[in-house]
Amino acid sequence: MKIKWLGHSSFMITSDAGIKIITDPYEPAFVAGGGPSYSEIKESADIVTVSHNHTDHNNVATVQGNPTVVRRVTTAEIKGIEFNGIPCYHDEVGGNKRGDNTIFRFEVDGVRVCHLGDLGHQLSDKQVAELGRIDILLIPVGGFYTIDAKVATEVCNQLKPKVIIPMHYKTDKCGFPVAGVDEFLRGKEGVSRLDASEVEFKPGELPASTQIIVLKSAL
Repeated sequence: MKIKWLGHSSFMITSDAGIKIITDPYEPAFVAGGGPSYSEIKESADIVTVSHNHTDHNNVATVQGNPTVVRRVTTAEIKGIEFNGIPCYHDEVGGNKRGDNTIFRFEVDGVRVCHLGDLGHQLSDKQVAELGRIDILLIPVGGFYTIDAKVATEVCNQLKPKVIIPMHYKTDKCGFPVAGVDEFLRGKEGVSRLDASEVEFKPGELPASTQIIVLKSAL
């Protein structure tokens, strides 16, 4: 299985059989915030997940290939991949500020992936139990619109993934008033900054202790 960071909260996950999943496709102009932006997504996919209906996460029309779109599900099997949608909130006050959010957990080639979308709060014990074992965690760390570095660290401690890949943070292509990734990384061990947008994982080769991988955006 390969994971490529397209930009913002959008990743392309490709199975060994060639099934492609794109998470939270963004609208470039919206993410720019008046400055440079990630480029438009022109990738093809078989499946698209949408964590919530905001413009920097729900631009399904940009994805090529007539994909199946997964939104707010409990359980759905698509092309042999089971998706579990766990409801949560986009803020720390029960959705009163920014509405609902859906966490998606799915397994590709024996590796369990969790995309937290725009999670806005620490997880409850019930949500942690529903998520179960997580191998790779795609987690927002920039704060303001989502959990910040401190709460993101707490969520990582709750889920205990093998691999953490940060997303939704300040870059030279994101004009949002959010923090960069360094605040989340500060004081942590096992950090790798790759000069690449894509990384490959296999179930028998996951790290024994939690590793944080920072990818370069592909777009």
